[in-house]
Amino acid sequence: MSERFLAHTGARVPMICGAMYPCSNPELVGAVVGAGAVGVVQPLSIVFAHRLDLRTSLRQMQSQNQGGALGFNALVEKSSKVYEDRMRKWVDIALEEGVRFFVTALGNPDWVVEKVHAVGGVVYHDVTERKWALKALESDVDGLICVNGRAGGHAGAKGGEELFEELHDLGVPLVMAGGVGGPRGFVEALDRGYEAVQLGTRFIATEECSAHADYKQAIVKAGKDDIVLTRRISGVPVSVIRTPFVERVGTEVGPLARRMLQHPRFKHWMRGFYAARSVWSLGRGATRDGGYNDYWQAGKSVDAIDRVRPVAEIVAEFEAAYRAARAQAG
Repeated sequence: MSERFLAHTGARVPMICGAMYPCSNPELVGAVVGAGAVGVVQPLSIVFAHRLDLRTSLRQMQSQNQGGALGFNALVEKSSKVYEDRMRKWVDIALEEGVRFFVTALGNPDWVVEKVHAVGGVVYHDVTERKWALKALESDVDGLICVNGRAGGHAGAKGGEELFEELHDLGVPLVMAGGVGGPRGFVEALDRGYEAVQLGTRFIATEECSAHADYKQAIVKAGKDDIVLTRRISGVPVSVIRTPFVERVGTEVGPLARRMLQHPRFKHWMRGFYAARSVWSLGRGATRDGGYNDYWQAGKSVDAIDRVRPVAEIVAEFEAAYRAARAQAG
């Protein structure tokens, strides 16, 4: 059932390590690619959180490929012309370095699809409901990342099963994003009809991720009921671990910010403001010594995560479950 996804990516295992700001450090993404799955580069993380050259980092991660695939995350929201020009340049660099799998989000993926299809690549788009899926398909995307309500980061509002029922007739590969932390949830998603799964939280709690040890232990110790939604990171709901800090500052924006976030013109400015603020605070906390005391982004897959593990061990466990499920299906 995963043949189209595997053909699109060239990976051996139908799973994605999703792009995460600021946690997508080259060592993590490269380890996923080296283990046979899909590791997605988050350029904002590479350039701003880790202060590395994007082209050099892409070459480093590509060199670790052992049956996996390197992907690239293009956030296409029109927050400013400067940002859009920068993202276009980054996409061009990724294409020049041989990346052929792209994941778009937060806007119209038209221009990314045009560039990527011109060189034989594929584009999957993040969606949380049918209306956004239909808009993405108008842009000729090749697959959909179905972000459900159990995801970390920018979570959707619907369950994984409900979202599949809503989208399964659209004729493109569907990837389940949210709630999968172990092989059992992985196989259940494939049995339901998804062609792959996308994980984020599970890969933060790995030896290769550069996130602070406090962050990783918070994931290990948390349960699904510890995950709450906050609008104070990007202006739209983001899943984080409930901590004393989160409880103290609250999870809702003020009335003025709320009105601006609903305005068709001003909402992009407000999201840009929140994004810039979180780039500084989250990057400082997650990639430097001294702890991470603002927000710990995580999804409800924390329920299945009981320790920090090497990436290769995790991917191998998922691959074994995938092979066993295929054999059982005949």
